[in-house]
Amino acid sequence: MFPVGAGVTVTELTTDPHPVLARLRASEPVSWLPALNGWLVTRHDLALQVMRDSTAFTVADPRFSTARVVGPSMLSLDDDEHARHRAPFSRQFRPREIEERFDAFVRAECERLVSRILPAGQAELRRDLAGPLAAAVMAEALGLADTDATQVLTWYDAIVSTVGNISAGLPPDPAGTQAFGELRTHIEGSVAEASPSLLTDAAKALALPEVVSNAAVLMFGGIETTEGMIVNAVLHLLSDPAQLAAVDRDRSLVASAVEESLRLEPAAAVVDRYATRDVELDGVPIHRGDLVTVSLTAANRDPAVFADPDTFDVRRPNLRKQLAFAHGPHFCLGADLARLEARIAVETLLDRLTGLRLAAPAVPTGLVFRKPASIHVRWEEISQPL
Repeated sequence: MFPVGAGVTVTELTTDPHPVLARLRASEPVSWLPALNGWLVTRHDLALQVMRDSTAFTVADPRFSTARVVGPSMLSLDDDEHARHRAPFSRQFRPREIEERFDAFVRAECERLVSRILPAGQAELRRDLAGPLAAAVMAEALGLADTDATQVLTWYDAIVSTVGNISAGLPPDPAGTQAFGELRTHIEGSVAEASPSLLTDAAKALALPEVVSNAAVLMFGGIETTEGMIVNAVLHLLSDPAQLAAVDRDRSLVASAVEESLRLEPAAAVVDRYATRDVELDGVPIHRGDLVTVSLTAANRDPAVFADPDTFDVRRPNLRKQLAFAHGPHFCLGADLARLEARIAVETLLDRLTGLRLAAPAVPTGLVFRKPASIHVRWEEISQPL
């Protein structure tokens, strides 16, 4: 009944998913994939339908991958419990306040990180800029005391790997559990200090384990996906001389370049839901308890919504229809902060590093989280005085 889905492999979805996602979207937009032991939704309108309807498609299931690593949180709860967990954090991420609160901090961090690499004439931007920036911003946002960015990134490498293994049907990596345990201890220590912060405010409304789980998923999204969206945006720009030239001529296009990069390659490729009852989606019968995975990657390249969808176009007119931050009740809480970080990071790189270019090929990979493993770049070195 689903011949395309039957042949899809985890390797395809991890390495180069776009050709097979296009075939699925055209002929089987709701398809059963034995490789995932679940349904994959690839059309934009159907993706919206699933993400908006938390009564038929829920995250509140013990199989939910992130909850299996960090425990129940706003990411893995619906309805009243979702609202209870999300509310203590959401007021700090109101769109109108993001720029006022974080602009100066993000600019200072970007300047510091770029100044550190500037004399060398080359760098690996994932770990020299994107990761440390995202970790520093999330530590600032949450009020985590004495947070070392390198240690946080080590924890998150392990946690991300474990979530990816679970999504691929593999056994969880014990390193992820150990990493979360160390992160939990760090968060609990910050709360115990009782200094004014988002965490101590949240502890007034939530039990400590709930604060920890929610802080972990905020850091999880704020670090992993923000790091990915920064390096993906840089990769897309440096891979397309015409688009890079357009942005060089007009810096106001940087925000659109980031948004178009999110559309073309979302840093979070999929979101999982579970059917709460027997339901039909686009005429396909789905049974209660079935895994329903929405491919944000596929929805963002739906030609019914985006003309010439495989092309990187910083002047694309309808970019706000892209779904990289999901949709519905679980729309990403930190979307505007992530956008701010990515925009300022790209601006700083282009402003400070003359002749910025790729030093080696780079390709996004990943089943759940997609970005290049590394992105090596070069620029014109500064002449040293004699």
